[in-house]
Amino acid sequence: MTDPDELLSGLDREQREVARALHGPVCVLAGAGTGKTRAITHRIAYGVAAGVYQPSQVLAVTFTARAAGEMRGRLRGLGAGAVQARTFHSAALRQLQYFWPQTVGGPPPRIAESKIPLVAEAASACRIKTDRTALRDLASEIEWCKSTQTAPDDYAAAVAKAQRVPPREPTEVSRVYAAYEQHKRERGFIDFEDVLLLTIGVLESRPEIVDRVRSQYRHFVVDEYQDVNPLQQRLLEQWLGQRESLCVVGDASQTIYSFTGASPEYLLGFPERHADATVIRLVRDYRSTPQVVGVANALLGAIPQDTPSGRRAARARLELVAQRPPGPAVRYTEFPDEAAEAEGVAESIKGLIDSGVRPAEIAVLFRINAQSEVYEQALADRGLPYVVRGIERFFDRPEVRQSVLFMRGAARGSEGAESTGVQLGAGADGESGGLAAAVRAVLSGNGWTPTAPAGSGRAREVWESLAALAALAEEYQNTHPRAGLPEFVHELEERAALQHAPVVDGVTLASLHSAKGLEWDAVHLVGLTEGLLPITYAETDEQVEEERRLLYVGVTRAREHLALSWALARAPGGRASRRPSRFLDAVKEAQQARAESAGGGVLRRGSGRPGQEQVKSKRSGPVRCRVCGKALIEAVDRKLGRCADCPSDLDQALYQRLREWRAEQATAQSLPAYCVFTDATLTAIAEGRPADRGALARIPGVGTAKLDRYAAEVLTILGSPSGSSSPSGDTGGDAGEESQLPPESEEPAQDDTQDR
Repeated sequence: MTDPDELLSGLDREQREVARALHGPVCVLAGAGTGKTRAITHRIAYGVAAGVYQPSQVLAVTFTARAAGEMRGRLRGLGAGAVQARTFHSAALRQLQYFWPQTVGGPPPRIAESKIPLVAEAASACRIKTDRTALRDLASEIEWCKSTQTAPDDYAAAVAKAQRVPPREPTEVSRVYAAYEQHKRERGFIDFEDVLLLTIGVLESRPEIVDRVRSQYRHFVVDEYQDVNPLQQRLLEQWLGQRESLCVVGDASQTIYSFTGASPEYLLGFPERHADATVIRLVRDYRSTPQVVGVANALLGAIPQDTPSGRRAARARLELVAQRPPGPAVRYTEFPDEAAEAEGVAESIKGLIDSGVRPAEIAVLFRINAQSEVYEQALADRGLPYVVRGIERFFDRPEVRQSVLFMRGAARGSEGAESTGVQLGAGADGESGGLAAAVRAVLSGNGWTPTAPAGSGRAREVWESLAALAALAEEYQNTHPRAGLPEFVHELEERAALQHAPVVDGVTLASLHSAKGLEWDAVHLVGLTEGLLPITYAETDEQVEEERRLLYVGVTRAREHLALSWALARAPGGRASRRPSRFLDAVKEAQQARAESAGGGVLRRGSGRPGQEQVKSKRSGPVRCRVCGKALIEAVDRKLGRCADCPSDLDQALYQRLREWRAEQATAQSLPAYCVFTDATLTAIAEGRPADRGALARIPGVGTAKLDRYAAEVLTILGSPSGSSSPSGDTGGDAGEESQLPPESEEPAQDDTQDR
C-alpha cells in the first residue's frame, strides 16, 4: 500500500495544495512549465492512496491521445493505473458503443474516417463547384458548426456574431452543411462530433442510463480546460450532473484554438459558476530559464487593457516565477530577407549541435506552414537532420507537386522556343519580368493570384505554398539573372531530392499551433513580422490577442536557448517594407532595461549571414525622425532617419558619385544595382556622411556583409574632395524636388501581402 504522504514529498507548496484538494469543485490555473500534469496526477494518486477515490470511479479527460497516454503512464507509475484517462471523444465513444444496443438496437453506426467524401457529395448535390482545397475548408467549417452547436439555418447569423471569415458565401456553406448531414444519415455514418452529440442525446433522454454513468464515474479531472468547446462542456455537464467533484486545469493565456470553437470562458468563469470553488495558481516555472520566463511575462504584461478582450486577458494572466538557474541571453536578430534569416538560423543551429545540443532538442517554430520550405533547405544544405511536424514537407504538398509538374511542361516548351531564338523566362539584364513572371504565369494556371484569399483555412495554406514558389523564382532570378524555366525546374528538383532524405532524429520544424504541449532545449521563433504574427487576417481585438497568445506558447516551449528573428524583405534585394511584430516592442524594451541595468546591450541586428559579425543596436523603442521627432513607421523613412517630407540635407554631388560607384560594382559582380545598395541606403549615406566604419555600420541597409565588402571604398568616396560638401548640403541649385528621396526604380515591385 502506497503511503499517501510519500506521494507528496516531491511537490512544491502549491502542487501539494492541488493534490490535497480532493473535495468540491477545484480550479487550477497553471502557467506554462509549472508542472500541472504532475500536480493533477499526484492529486488522483493521493486520493486513491488515501481511500477517498475508488480508481474505477475516476475519469480524467484531455484533448489529445498523446496527452491521455502520458497521463496514464504517470498514473501507473504512481500506483493508480486503474484510473481511466481518455480524450473526450474516446470516453464518449466507449459509452455510446456500450449503450447503443439498449437504446437504439443493432450495431452502432460506422464512424466516417474523413468528412471530405461526404462533403464532396453534398457540394455536388448543391451544384456547388469545389476542389480539394475548398472541400477541406468546408469540412473544417462544418466541424466548427457542430462543435459550437450551430444548425445549418443559423450558420449565417452565427458566423457574423463570431466575426469569423467563412470560406465561401454563408448561404452556400449552410446549404452544403445541411446536405452533408442528410447524406451522412442516408449512408449510416456518423462523424466525430456526432459521437459527442449522440452520447449527449442518450444521456439526456434516458434517465436510467445517465444514472448508471454517474454511478460509475463520480470524480472528474479535465486537463487543458481552456480548450473546451460548447459541445464538450455540454457532455461534461451530463457526466457530472449536480455533483461538484470536478477539478479543471488550464491556462487561459494558452488558448490558441478558438477557430475550432474552443473558448477560455469556461475556465475563467468557473469560480462564478461554482461559488465555493477552490482556486489554486501554479506559477513556479520549472521548464525555462529566467531569461525565457522574462520574455514570456513581458509579452503578456504588455496586453492593452482598453478593450474587453484585453481586460479579460489581463484577468487571466499568470506571472511566472523562474525556478531554474540563469541561462544564455535571449537573442533578437533582424535579417535583410527570408533567405538570410534561414541561413542565420541554420548556422545558429549548427553551432548548438557542435556545442553538444542534440538535434531532437532544437526546434524552429513559425506561424504558417508555407514558411517551412526555406528552413528545410537551409538545414539540408548544411547536412543537418530535421523532422517536419504536423505538416507535409514542402515539396510533398499536392499543390507544390502539381505546380512543379506544370512548370516542367512549360520548361519543355521553352526549350523548344529557345531553338527558334525565344526563351521563355529569360529576362534582359535580369529584370523582374523574366523567370519570375514566367513562374507566376504557370502558378496562375494552378490557382495562384497576386492577392491572398481572405481568411484562413486550407485555401490560404495553398496560396502561401504557391506564393513561396513565386518568391523562390524571384530569389533565383536575382542570383541567376539569365536563367529560364528549365534551370529553375532543375533547381526545384534538386531541392526536393535533398529534402526527401530519410531522417529520424533531427531538428523539429513546426507551426506554433502544432508545437502546443511540447518543449525543447533550444527554440528559434522565426518570421516575426507584421502580417505573419499577428497574421494579416487577425482584424478584431480578440483575434489579435489570440495571436499574442500564440507567440506566448512559442516562447514558453524553450527550456534554455531562445532566439527571435524577423526579415525586412521576402527575397534578397527585395524592398525592406516589412516591420517587426508589434508584440516584440514590449519584450525588447523589457529585455533592454534588464541589459542596461546589467551594463550591456542584448538586442542584435545584422544580416545574419554565417560567419559575419552582428552589429549591436543602441536603440530601444521607436525610431524617430531626426528633424521633427515623430516615430518613423515606413521602412524607407527608418533607413533615412527622417520623414520623407521633412527637409533633406542630401549632398547631390556625393550622391551622384555614390551612384556611379554602385553601377561599377553591379557591373563587375553581374548583379542588379539595388543588390549593392538601394537608393534609400545611398541617400542615407549621402545625408549622414559617416566618417568611419562604425558610423557607416549604423546606416540601416548596410549590414555586416556589405560593411565588410564595401566599407573601405565608400569611406574613401566620402572622404575624397569630389565627395565633400558644405555642411548644409547646398550645391547652389534648386533644392526642391532634387532634395527629396530619389525614386526606387531599380528595385522590382514586390507585393509583400503575398507573404501573409
